[in-house]
Amino acid sequence: MPRPPNILHLFCDQLRADAIHALGNGVIRTPAIDRLVREGTAFQRAYTPSPVCVSARCSMIYGQYPLHTGCYDNAPMPQDGRTSFMGALTEAGYRTHGIGKCHFYPDRASLRGFQTRESQEEGVATPEQDDYLVWLRANGYEHLTDPHGVRGEMYYTPQPAQMPARLHPTQWIGDRATAFLTAPERMKEPWYLYASFIHPHPPFAPPVPWHKLYRAPLMPLPNVPADYEALHIYINRYQNRYKYRDQGIDQNLLRAIKAYYYGAVSFIDYQVGRILAALDETGQLENTLIVFASDHGEYLGDYYCFGKRGMHDAAARVPFILRYPERFACGAVCAKPASLVDIAPTVLAAAGARVTDHELDGVDLSELASGACSREMVFSQFQKAGQGVYMAADERWKYFYSAPDGREFLFDHRVDPLETRNRVATPFMKDHAARMRTALIGHLKAGGETAALDGDGWRQYPKLEMPEDPDAGLLIQDSPWGVLKIPGYSD
Repeated sequence: MPRPPNILHLFCDQLRADAIHALGNGVIRTPAIDRLVREGTAFQRAYTPSPVCVSARCSMIYGQYPLHTGCYDNAPMPQDGRTSFMGALTEAGYRTHGIGKCHFYPDRASLRGFQTRESQEEGVATPEQDDYLVWLRANGYEHLTDPHGVRGEMYYTPQPAQMPARLHPTQWIGDRATAFLTAPERMKEPWYLYASFIHPHPPFAPPVPWHKLYRAPLMPLPNVPADYEALHIYINRYQNRYKYRDQGIDQNLLRAIKAYYYGAVSFIDYQVGRILAALDETGQLENTLIVFASDHGEYLGDYYCFGKRGMHDAAARVPFILRYPERFACGAVCAKPASLVDIAPTVLAAAGARVTDHELDGVDLSELASGACSREMVFSQFQKAGQGVYMAADERWKYFYSAPDGREFLFDHRVDPLETRNRVATPFMKDHAARMRTALIGHLKAGGETAALDGDGWRQYPKLEMPEDPDAGLLIQDSPWGVLKIPGYSD
């Protein structure tokens, strides 16, 4: 019986779908990811099941939408012991290992199906709880309190990393991944490796000299339609406030943000190149299914908004590339909608493994790309009830509803791929809006998610407003151990 394929899962945090050169971005340089595009299949209408870190990753590892995991935000994942796809691979005889950000919550150190992990997480209670921080301190950086960049007041202030490139968190992921892949025991059994980068999550802190790979005056300005404020929802206003970005727009800062964001992406791409080289050199590449994706996107100034959590493509659409010539055509682009919930059934099908204790909501992407699967729509949800935002997308249309605003949105991606105009109230579009609305409400009803519904329509909740005080709700995100005392000044 032939050995099942190895599985390499490359994952980024807050990487936009349009930040890859080979998929249409003429500014950014991503030669390693471009190789995956040439040698694999790119799903260009791939969406996160929930546009925020924990709930997106929860849906991914269990292959279920938030209405089945019960995780809708950066909140607790299921505590019922259900099997993740990593657990199913472990049971099927795979050597499973996770490197980097898992964002398991509330049990940050748990395995959730992995045999072993090397951790690199944000906001740990003590440095001793994080493998990367232990290593960084052993290399002379015990004074450093913000290893992934200074957050809070500087969340959207681009900044060079406080350590050299060889000690940067992104480089550590590349180092540990190549060490795992080149170990002699990799030849003894099939393996699953999850290599998860915290970057390009803000505050956009690439190391020297990568911070000057792109220069701010040469960066394109963000997508800001003429009526951009009409496209805002409550969660956009909320994020702009707590990320310190609602007190005026500085166009030069916006270009610097993009330059540093692109620098962080290219440094990730450099690590992807190292990882692919390790597979080439050890003769493992052709028997390895490679999955490259991100948990969600980043507004990056589009609509003069920042962060994630919204359902515009800037935040909700993700890069999604699969390389394994035996199951995915080389150089293909699939326009059918895909989701992170599809990763579990895809890797399990390739490995000949199964999850038996719950139903998967996703599909095998090799069948979607080949036409063997006829699924037409994917869904996404952030929070629920009166704070919920709900989305449905097919090959052409995207519809979402924001309960805090009591507003619907409809975008026709054939004529308006940048989502510059809401079409939901346009008389010519009523049938399309009704079809998408019916599908989304049907999805919620089928999953028992009815708090936002009133019969076959949306329940009306009180409209949420931002506090008038411009300092109300600002984010403070210091590590518990990261506020140092300065004798004579802070005491």
